Amino acid sequence: MNILPEKYCNFDCVFCPIGRSAHKPDDTVEFEPVTSALQNLKEQIRRENPNLVFINSKGEVLIHNQITDIIGCIHQEEKPVRLLSNGYLLGREKFGAIANLCEEIVAEIKTVRDQDFKKLQRPVFGYCLEEYVENLVSFRQQYQGKFLFEITIVKKYNDDPQSIQWLMDTAARINPDRLMIVELDGEKVRKTLGVGEERLEEIRRQFSKQSFRVVF
Repeated sequence: MNILPEKYCNFDCVFCPIGRSAHKPDDTVEFEPVTSALQNLKEQIRRENPNLVFINSKGEVLIHNQITDIIGCIHQEEKPVRLLSNGYLLGREKFGAIANLCEEIVAEIKTVRDQDFKKLQRPVFGYCLEEYVENLVSFRQQYQGKFLFEITIVKKYNDDPQSIQWLMDTAARINPDRLMIVELDGEKVRKTLGVGEERLEEIRRQFSKQSFRVVF
């Protein structure tokens, strides 16, 4: 489910399928009250009876000022919550506390060098790749739920042997419950930045040999 009215993200990735970020917050944003939407959500959950509710929004969902109310509403219906975050804010206490309310967290990484991080993901000014990784590591060390980690392979940026080793070392530090090795979304961007299914499978096998639980 998407809880953002439009894209609000602390990144502005050049390959984002949603498009450019008109709003690049790195802190909580005030949105319209969600009271009536929560009632609709309860009714939908009762009608569809899902195994879990996946909060996967247009941007970084942790910045929504009513995210705890939304999570609480889902829990009232006795359903677990999976939440997707790019991961940068997880190192901050108040955002980490919100993420800790969820039974599953999905975080991700797409670059292995800081210059590429700034070039391809265009984060809020002052963000750097090293801090990004440390935030993921520190959050994971205290998180009691299921941690899913997604690594996106980008042609000519992180598909070489040295980059793959860096990604494996980083994944080992984070120690996720499940690891996903994927390509970028969208046929157009895959033509220039996609590594192809054969290379992707080869990389997945490399990770599997390191005892990671790789899922597809």
